[in-house]
Amino acid sequence: MPIKFNSERLPGKNTSSFSNGRSLISSILDTLLRIDDIDETIVYCSNDTIREYLPIGVTFLQRPEHLDLPQTPFIEVLTSFAEVVDSDIYVLAHATAPFISAESIIKAIDAVKTGVYDSAFSVSRCYDFLWLDGKPLNYSLDKIPRTQDLEPIFKETCGLYVYTKALIKSSRRIGTNPFFVELSKIESCDINDEEDFIIADAISAFLDETRGSK
Repeated sequence: MPIKFNSERLPGKNTSSFSNGRSLISSILDTLLRIDDIDETIVYCSNDTIREYLPIGVTFLQRPEHLDLPQTPFIEVLTSFAEVVDSDIYVLAHATAPFISAESIIKAIDAVKTGVYDSAFSVSRCYDFLWLDGKPLNYSLDKIPRTQDLEPIFKETCGLYVYTKALIKSSRRIGTNPFFVELSKIESCDINDEEDFIIADAISAFLDETRGSK
């Protein structure tokens, strides 16, 4: 899991906690630690202060500070990590996507392990009226369909990617034959700004309440 200690859009985001006291960074890390097929869970960060926030069982790996620069392509972070940590398959997760389930992660890993797919990533299915360059993208103004009859468009949630060593060596995290892991709306939650964090905080409280009622 690559992580910046300080985020540009929402400073302190990755080390903050929800109202229930659960830290953002520990949410997805705890999930990764429960998955038997993941041999090691590693946080790749330039600031070793992040160690204070890591659950027991998570390894810290210090990355070069130049990889934190705003102009640094993210793929360079991933290829740099793969040069240090050798693995047949890599699972890329983010603290900002705290609600992805172990089941979804396992589904992605299993798909790539079969060898049929060279990668897998998380998506959300979109049934919305979309526009591009001032024109409808997925429907005609002369014949407006029901939203459920629209051709679905899949959006990368950016929360989960699984890829092979060969693929990342070619500076790609998605190959030519990827497997789509379709997430629920809760799993698709991605935190980029303050409003996103407020929504995620409400989801975290809801999940606590739901688990407590079982």
